[in-house]
Amino acid sequence: MGGSFDPAHDGHLYVSEIAHKLLKLDYVWWLVSPGNPLKPEPAALGARLARAAAAARRYPFIRVTGIEQRLGTRYTIDTVKALKRRFPHARFVWLMGSDNLEQFARWRRWQEIARLIPIAVVRRPGSVLAPLHAPLARRLGVTRRLKPAPSLVVLDGRRNWESSTTLRQQALGAAAEAMINLTP
Repeated sequence: MGGSFDPAHDGHLYVSEIAHKLLKLDYVWWLVSPGNPLKPEPAALGARLARAAAAARRYPFIRVTGIEQRLGTRYTIDTVKALKRRFPHARFVWLMGSDNLEQFARWRRWQEIARLIPIAVVRRPGSVLAPLHAPLARRLGVTRRLKPAPSLVVLDGRRNWESSTTLRQQALGAAAEAMINLTP
């Protein structure tokens, strides 16, 4: 599961838990990206890695890594190719929440990503219908169980509303409020 993790939160844990349980995964790797071309500049990578590791500390199946920085990759397609070369015997699954599925067609070479790695999407509040209209779902269809690429499986479980965007907005609001309170 790749992302900015700016900050890591219960929604990331929710997606990881559902996928781990339903797909019987050995591990869920949190690929904390150096930066996301589709989002504003995140906090420093070291701080995000530390917060993600703290958030996942009670989940032994989650591995928090900054491997994209070491690989020198910026785009998911390049990361997937590099991981498949580096770990040729591993069977990878790209994992994301349905909120990301809605904009997956904006990712660089998204069709090629889908050809290289099976994709598992966990339904998230506010985007539970994404699998019905997302370009990837229209192109591949949705399967009931994980299959080799190209395939898209949609998983469901209890909903978790937390998002990094909301948490950043709340933090900015709190900082603005604090500044107003400091003004004489």
